[in-house]
Amino acid sequence: MATEVKAIAKYVRISPQKVRRILDQIRGKSYKDAVILLSVMPYKACSLILKIVDSAAANAQTTKGLNKNTLIISKTFVDKGSTLKRFRPRAQGRAYRILKPTCHITVQVQDQNT
Repeated sequence: MATEVKAIAKYVRISPQKVRRILDQIRGKSYKDAVILLSVMPYKACSLILKIVDSAAANAQTTKGLNKNTLIISKTFVDKGSTLKRFRPRAQGRAYRILKPTCHITVQVQDQNT
């Protein structure tokens, strides 16, 4: 049975589609390769995902006693969170609605040897 450990970040203030394109790039990669990719990519979501990947690796290290160098990123997904609704004043007393999306990011790692 594979030892899988996960880390979840909830209510992150970024659109799920912007996160999804980065998670597709790191899924199935080793921990070291994922960290290198995330530190080089120029997107805002990379720094957020890097924190979650580091958290998942630290969880695996402390709870299961796994080595960070032998971890692979087995599952990554993002779910839509609640949307913050704001209003911006417009001409002639009207109001324009602004929707600020949030998302829940999950990164799951497992030991490469299992």
